Amino acid sequence: MSDGPRPGGPPGVPPYRTGPAAEPAEGPGSAQSAVARQLAGAVRRLQHTVERMRSEEGARAVVDLATGMLAERLTVSPAEAAARLAALAREAGVPVATLAADIVGRTDEAPARDDGPRPSGPHGVSGPQSALAPAVPSGPVGAPAPPAPARALAAVPDLSGAVEAVLRQGAAPLGAHAALVWQRLPGGSLALAAQAGLPLAEAESWSRVPPGVDTPARQAVTSGEDRWPDAPAPTGPVAGGSATPRAVLPLLADGRRLGALEVLWPGPAPVLGPPQRRRLRALADLCATVLGHPEPPVPPDREADLLDGLLDPAMLLAPVLRDGRAVDFTVLRTNRLFRDPLGRPRAGLDGTSLLETYPMACATGLLEPLLRAHETGEPRTDDRLRLVFQGGGIAVPAVLRIAVAPLGPHLLLSWQRDTDRSGEPEQTDLLRQAQRLARVAGFEEQPGSGRILWSEGLSELFGLPPESAVPLARLSRHVHLDDGPAVRRLVDTVQHRLRTASAVFRLVRPDGSQRYTRVIAEPVLDEEGRLAAIRGAYHDVSAQHWTEVALGATRARLADSEQETAEREQLALRLQQAILPAAPPPLGAPGLRAAVRYRPAAKRERVGGDWYDVLVLPDRQVLLAVGDVAGHGVGAATGMVALRHALRGLAVTGAGPGRLLEWANIVALREPEQVTATAVCVLLVPDDGSLRWARAGHLPPIRLAPGGAEVLPLPHGVLLGALADAEYEEYTARLVPGDVLLLYTDGLVERRDRPVEESVDQLIRAAGPPGPDLEQYLDLLLELSPADTDDDTCLVAVRIERPRSAG
Repeated sequence: MSDGPRPGGPPGVPPYRTGPAAEPAEGPGSAQSAVARQLAGAVRRLQHTVERMRSEEGARAVVDLATGMLAERLTVSPAEAAARLAALAREAGVPVATLAADIVGRTDEAPARDDGPRPSGPHGVSGPQSALAPAVPSGPVGAPAPPAPARALAAVPDLSGAVEAVLRQGAAPLGAHAALVWQRLPGGSLALAAQAGLPLAEAESWSRVPPGVDTPARQAVTSGEDRWPDAPAPTGPVAGGSATPRAVLPLLADGRRLGALEVLWPGPAPVLGPPQRRRLRALADLCATVLGHPEPPVPPDREADLLDGLLDPAMLLAPVLRDGRAVDFTVLRTNRLFRDPLGRPRAGLDGTSLLETYPMACATGLLEPLLRAHETGEPRTDDRLRLVFQGGGIAVPAVLRIAVAPLGPHLLLSWQRDTDRSGEPEQTDLLRQAQRLARVAGFEEQPGSGRILWSEGLSELFGLPPESAVPLARLSRHVHLDDGPAVRRLVDTVQHRLRTASAVFRLVRPDGSQRYTRVIAEPVLDEEGRLAAIRGAYHDVSAQHWTEVALGATRARLADSEQETAEREQLALRLQQAILPAAPPPLGAPGLRAAVRYRPAAKRERVGGDWYDVLVLPDRQVLLAVGDVAGHGVGAATGMVALRHALRGLAVTGAGPGRLLEWANIVALREPEQVTATAVCVLLVPDDGSLRWARAGHLPPIRLAPGGAEVLPLPHGVLLGALADAEYEEYTARLVPGDVLLLYTDGLVERRDRPVEESVDQLIRAAGPPGPDLEQYLDLLLELSPADTDDDTCLVAVRIERPRSAG
């Protein structure tokens, strides 16, 4: 008897008999009959498999369609929609496929229904576990199809099934043998919410972890960071054994840490690349979705009642999430006791960003406890913070005690001023003393009631008794007539434009005296944005004003003095430039070649007393001299002129260089301004190259020969103008043809960080022997000069020329 085609069988497959008549008779074709029986059995098994797969595929298609519809209608992600579908099925006490078919068949009705109480199961969940089927990419048109793990979890009625799915579909392909989901409980404990692959006895021993036990799961919940198998093994006792490699990932939902997913491996630590880590992270997100049921929002009217029922200022905050973490909060509402530290109305704070409203307070410690309370879900009480509220150009420091508590998906923040005010009297005295020293006094007035409050010092400033307080609207009657318009503009800006303003005016007291005063005033608005009060401060700036007047007069006198000094320096500079020749005069002596250089200081207004002279005397000797008069300006220039011309005039007497310096010393002593100077005087005989020289505290000459340089010895001689009976020692030397005699002032080699002798040696070695062109050699010396004293410099160089051969 034929059974007919099987329902749901594949098309084109002929019917097969399953009764005894189908058995072939024994005989020569028995081998073929055995093969036929085997083929018939295989076909039957395939038909059963196809029927089961089609039935399961239909159920999965309905679940996928219902998940997509929920994601579209509830504007949530596919994973959240899958979790919501599983939760609704548990509440209804029906299989997920049945509820999915109900949603797809009646889309105009609410998808949830309550068929009665549902039986409770382990871990606070209920319902039988259903087998997980492979993912089938299907879903409604226009709705995103949920990922394969999301669709699998949608068919799981409890967390245990979800963990088994995580282990079977995500972790087992990576070699893992166990998966655990830890749930954070109020008070800091951890509970093993579900597990798969762990022995039952060990799972029962780890059902709850007290707050003091530091496990990898607690570390992940506390830090919010992932732990991978290549991390160091934990030191204490942990589930699965401390030597077991593990990956621990925190479970985050809406920026809150709900617990941790722990995956264990039986052997050596596996190497997980970025794709494998992303896969485990996605599975952790799905477990967080199943573990964290969205808390029902508190009705707005209940929120308002709760806020207004508090005895402290409070505000309700909503987290601003970015990449799954809270980064800021939105101010939803404030209670009736709340007062903005910066004086802004309550209504203007609703809907604003906490970071933008109180940036400095968040930077000084307000934001951190809020983020911590939101992430951990644990309230924080009695945190004492030193904050600074800044805005509108003012800064208000405050010490607050705050309390933070989660309220559904929101945060409730309450604060009050620190009650520990043991040092308040001292601080009040300090503030009063500071106001007295700075001559600052504050006020507050209420235009509606006419009440005016003056601080100490304001009555003294106005010269009025405290009961005669002057309102801001009548302030113009107490100021100078010329300053009335400025005061009226200030009053108009504060009272009508509701903006902070300031003005400086002359306050006329009853006795006729005047005080220069600066006032700054700001409006205080009520909840409707209307003017409730005006507060501000007066600052007596009379002393500052008279100081500025005196400073202006001093500046005028200083300008005249600077002009006079500049004219004197300019005169001295012109005098110096007129006296010192730009080039040496013709020597008129055969066999001599001379070059001079004068470099003024970098600051041209600092005219110095450096000078030089090259003069052929009547007896055919050549006078070479350089000197440096102490000081700058006209006095130094006139002293330089006196000494230079004294030496020129006295040199024609035929006296030696030592005697010439003694006479120059007498001239310096007789000068009206008591001139002091250094000098070196040389008398050179061109015919034989002999020279005599003396010095008055000056640097010695340098003889530059083809074989090297030599600093001539130092004869005794003090500064010109220092002693009345000073004597000057003479030394002699001789130059041969090709030698160069170099005279210079200290502006060429003087440095603040080393002796002059080292600078001279460094300069001569750097410059090398002089070439045939003395002018070029002096330019090279000036270019290589190591001096750093910003002083004038004089150079004189004389060379004994080699005689030209006859013919």
